Amino acid sequence: MPPVFPMLTVLSMFYYMCLRRRARTATRGEMNSRRAIESNTRALPINVEIVQYAKEVLDFSSHYGSENSMSYTMWNLAGIPNVYPSSGDFTQTAVFRTYGTWWDHCPSARLPFKRTPATFCSQDYVELAFEEPVYPTAVHILETYHPGAVVRILACSANPYSQNPPAEVRWEVLWSEAPTKVNGPQARQFTPSIKQINFPTNLIRLEVNSSLLDYYTELDAVVLHGVKERPVLSLKASMIDMNDIDEDEDEEKYGCGMDALNKQFSIVALREWPSNGYFDKLPYELIQLILSHLTVPDLCRLAQTCKLLYQHCCDPLQYIHLSLQPYWARINDTSLEHLQSRCTLIQWLNLSWTGNRGAISVSGFSRFLKVCGSELVRLELSCGHFLNETCLEVITEMCPNLQELNLSSCDKIPPQAFNHIAKVGSLKRLVLYRTKVEQTALLSILNFCSELQHLSLGSCVMIEDYDLIASMMGAKCKKLRSLDLWRCKNITENGIAELASGCQLLEELDLGWCPTLQSSTGCFTNLARKLPNLQKLFLTANRSVCDTDIEELAANCTHLRQLDILGTRMVSPASLRKLLESCKDLSLLDVSFCSQIDNRVVLELNANFPNVFIKKSFTQ
Repeated sequence: MPPVFPMLTVLSMFYYMCLRRRARTATRGEMNSRRAIESNTRALPINVEIVQYAKEVLDFSSHYGSENSMSYTMWNLAGIPNVYPSSGDFTQTAVFRTYGTWWDHCPSARLPFKRTPATFCSQDYVELAFEEPVYPTAVHILETYHPGAVVRILACSANPYSQNPPAEVRWEVLWSEAPTKVNGPQARQFTPSIKQINFPTNLIRLEVNSSLLDYYTELDAVVLHGVKERPVLSLKASMIDMNDIDEDEDEEKYGCGMDALNKQFSIVALREWPSNGYFDKLPYELIQLILSHLTVPDLCRLAQTCKLLYQHCCDPLQYIHLSLQPYWARINDTSLEHLQSRCTLIQWLNLSWTGNRGAISVSGFSRFLKVCGSELVRLELSCGHFLNETCLEVITEMCPNLQELNLSSCDKIPPQAFNHIAKVGSLKRLVLYRTKVEQTALLSILNFCSELQHLSLGSCVMIEDYDLIASMMGAKCKKLRSLDLWRCKNITENGIAELASGCQLLEELDLGWCPTLQSSTGCFTNLARKLPNLQKLFLTANRSVCDTDIEELAANCTHLRQLDILGTRMVSPASLRKLLESCKDLSLLDVSFCSQIDNRVVLELNANFPNVFIKKSFTQ
């Protein structure tokens, strides 16, 4: 036997011994990794990937569509694609209510809350349920028009189809990114790189920011890829990208989950307070000013450094304006309880998106307002599905100075509960978009809240006679500056006449998708002549708008900044030129689906009036 063969035998035995030793000392993770690699070569893999479309849309903050149809509604996200891979404006897609920054530059715009973390930029959301809980491996979002709005994807530990709700609901961010401008409105499949999580999920939440979009974004479907068994963390997934170290990871590092955040809220003393350094040399007001730039979690962390800064961080003056919306996934009854002593002087409070799935109880919310409601001027409660009649009663009793109340998409509040709002006679702003407010309650509100300046009744489908409502507004709400009647189904020229005669300070009026208004009755001419201060007018999807109406607007509403006449067949290029020449401040003009305004006309108008954004939607 040649001498090489004994050498090979020795090497083989040595290699075998190394493998045995490695097998005895390997960690569980290493063994699982090896099994996972081996499983990829087998004919029947152990962990088969499941691909599923959304079964159901559970919740959302807004949509372009109506509550009584499927066109442009969030419910179109359930099931297989309706449109993709086609591009364009299609009614079978899901569309949010706003785009761009146009709603931030109109009379009804609200002032932003300070101290909002730079990493939180979400404006809208939609939550989707899937059939099977899986460990997500990929999420595909089919965007069919003006993509680029999605800024965050989250997964929830709660199974919406389980009969036994969990004691604690966890949300994990799968992916997040600042808004980015996407070139072109064409369809795309958006597949961001998501992180692995340690629980299975069949509840996915998309959060969007449409501020950089040129027009409404349209989503067709969402596809969830995942496996039933928890996958082994790959080397690639375990590597840290420095660009991914954002506030979410920072919060995890410092223990700012729900329990840890509540512990920070509740800290009373440290065992040994460090020295104050040189901070006690600074004036009290200067330290307060410096701390006013910190977010709420940062205040909690700073409070643990020394006694002096703890006193500053717990000073009620730091909580005059408080937005908890960025932390919606971690706010619960305990959070509110710990914040009570710090919020005794609070004037602006944002609890939008918080408290759902049992996180905030009626009793917890009531206790907080009983301690902290006396100075409240502004209260944002958008999408607060824990709210009921008791909550509204507590608001009206505990907040005597309230001037702004936002109940947008609080669709769980029963109709009779809205009667309590009439007790807040100081109200100047009331948002009831997508609520179940009924006619009797609304008439009572209008009768007693004569200081109203901004009122949103968009998609309030339970109001039977909008003419009566408009008549009451004209009689009682003389200070009204903005009114949203989006998708109001039964207002006629009679209601418009009462409204225009009584509310002559109106600067903003949304009559989009109001099918009972007909230009032939003179209603739009009447508006133009009696409301010379109009800056924003939406007549979306009213096919009867004609040249006469446009010319009346040109002659009487010279301060007009935004006009939407999408869908009309009766407006010619000549009348639009008159409008653009007369209304020097006009910045937005939507002529989508206007049959007489083709792309050639739009190009010509754009060339002659470069300061006006002329929107012309298309269908492939």
